[in-house]
Amino acid sequence: MYEQWVPTGTMLLRERETPKGLLVSLCDRDCLGETYAEGPVTLEVTESFYGGPEAEEVDEAAAIDGLRRASVANIVGETAVTMAIDAGLVDEDRVLEVGDTLHAQLLWL
Repeated sequence: MYEQWVPTGTMLLRERETPKGLLVSLCDRDCLGETYAEGPVTLEVTESFYGGPEAEEVDEAAAIDGLRRASVANIVGETAVTMAIDAGLVDEDRVLEVGDTLHAQLLWL
C-alpha cells in the first residue's frame, strides 16, 4: 500500500473556517470528481468539497503547511496521503484503501 512519496502530480488544497476550527481538504488533482468503493465504503471526491474556486493547486510544502494548521483534514489520493505519512502527519496503519486510492483523516486534539 504505502511507498515513500515521490511527486507525481498536483494536489488541490481547500481551507475553510468552521465553528470548530480550520477544515482542510487535500486531494490528488486526478481524484477530483471520482467515486471510489471498497465493500460497504464509498468515497466521493466532489468538486463542492475538494475543489471549487477556493481550492488551490499546491506543492508539498504548501500541502504540509495546510495540514499542520488544520483542526480537521480529509486527505485523498496516493500522492497526498503518502506525502502526509512521510511528513509524520498521518499514521500509515490508519490509512484506508478505498477502491484504487488512499484516504486518511487528520484530527488535532
